[in-house]
Amino acid sequence: MLKEFKEFAVKGNMMDMAIGIIIGGAFGTIVKSLVDDVIMPVISGIFTIPDFSNLFIVLKGTGEPFTSVSVAREAGAAVLAYGSFINAIIAFLIVAWALFMLVKGMNKLKKEDDPAPEAPTGPTEVELLTEIRDSLRRN
Repeated sequence: MLKEFKEFAVKGNMMDMAIGIIIGGAFGTIVKSLVDDVIMPVISGIFTIPDFSNLFIVLKGTGEPFTSVSVAREAGAAVLAYGSFINAIIAFLIVAWALFMLVKGMNKLKKEDDPAPEAPTGPTEVELLTEIRDSLRRN
């Protein structure tokens, strides 16, 4: 059983997957910072909204106004935090675009590396038919 586990753990695909997960986690941190620190302030400036993450609707509250989602939640209010959802959608679109560009680049490199398969060499149809005809004449 230990031998089977060793074979499973050392396979190339398993190592590739582990490396992909680690890089994906780091990439997620970069994308989060890009969205929170670079893109959202620009979008917020365009729409004159200071921070999308604090866009919310109080579904059931205590009757007092809240200045942020965290304050409303601490007070026990039921909050629909649609600004956080907008941030998540933007982050997803950035990750999807980056992965699309990565896959597109890899496919382009793969096409350049793989030469077109050569046509199979061998007798042509006419040569085969000639051989069959000659064989039938001999018999």
